[in-house]
Amino acid sequence: MLQSIVHIALVVKDYDEAIDFYTKKLHFTVVEDTFQPEQDKRWVVVSPPGSVGTTILLARASKPEQEAFIGNQSELTPVK
Repeated sequence: MLQSIVHIALVVKDYDEAIDFYTKKLHFTVVEDTFQPEQDKRWVVVSPPGSVGTTILLARASKPEQEAFIGNQSELTPVK
């Protein structure tokens, strides 16, 4: 069975601010930007130049608990 990772989700504060950063600073391409009315959210996918693999899904924080993850997607724990 062939397996692959298609999207990696990053929690963002604002879609347009994140799109601006990824496209203007990092030269990524917007692959998709579709409004999802049932969730009042957008499906925003960006990809680095020349990429044909994994993309980044920009996911707006929709709950106060999610806002803590903006800019802090992972925590590194020292190995003992």
